[in-house]
Amino acid sequence: MTGFVAGCDLGSTAGKALIMRDNQIIAYAIINAAAKPEETARKVMDEALRNAGLESLGEIGAVVCTGYGRSKFPYEHENISEITCHARGAYWLSPKVRTLIDIGGQDCKVIAMDDGGKVRDFGMNDKCAAGTGRFFEVMARVLEIDLKELSSLARQSTNPVSITSQCSVFVESEVVSLMNDGVNLADIAAGLHASIAGRLTSQVKSLGPVEEDISVSGGCAKNRSLIEYLQKKLGKTIQILPEDPQIVGALGAALIAATRPDKSALRR
Repeated sequence: MTGFVAGCDLGSTAGKALIMRDNQIIAYAIINAAAKPEETARKVMDEALRNAGLESLGEIGAVVCTGYGRSKFPYEHENISEITCHARGAYWLSPKVRTLIDIGGQDCKVIAMDDGGKVRDFGMNDKCAAGTGRFFEVMARVLEIDLKELSSLARQSTNPVSITSQCSVFVESEVVSLMNDGVNLADIAAGLHASIAGRLTSQVKSLGPVEEDISVSGGCAKNRSLIEYLQKKLGKTIQILPEDPQIVGALGAALIAATRPDKSALRR
């Protein structure tokens, strides 16, 4: 028995891997996604192993993989849906969480959990890029700034503009028109965040009454402006998770792996 287990979350824009032992996080890694999920898996697992001071996957007893690329994971493993893994990871980090908003690179998920951390209901927006990490990347490029600047710029606004378009393609055109009209960039950035916060709020409310204990996972959870606008729209305080919000899915996968038999036979 090695005692080590791993979780891997192969997302559309980032790969995350996390290693645990005795219910403790030992190490994790986050990398930009490669063209092929299996390449992302190899790179992120190698980095997580290095960070944990381990030499090979042979030292890992069990692996669970989640995310859109989970079927392409090139090692012996078990596949679990990201809904289940994110709920498990969020609950382990903060047992009070009852609603989790996961903002991924190309989709958004709202997960309602019961008092034991099990998934009670969920809603998913995977038809439109608006509200995803990719959306914010595109908007930052249009405004000719980076993602961190987009968030900080929004916080400087005194008069956020109203973004009326719902489709991300039309939003881009609307933003270009506002820029050409000389509208303050900070007000445009704030309008974008307010618009997305409104869409996410509607998604949360579609699952029923808004719970008091809400948290956000995914890279966009690091966007301070988005969190602030979400709190305003929801009328609730959002709990900040005590670990990097991007590792929640990988963490949940590792926690599930810890319940599986120790195989200790993973090979490259």
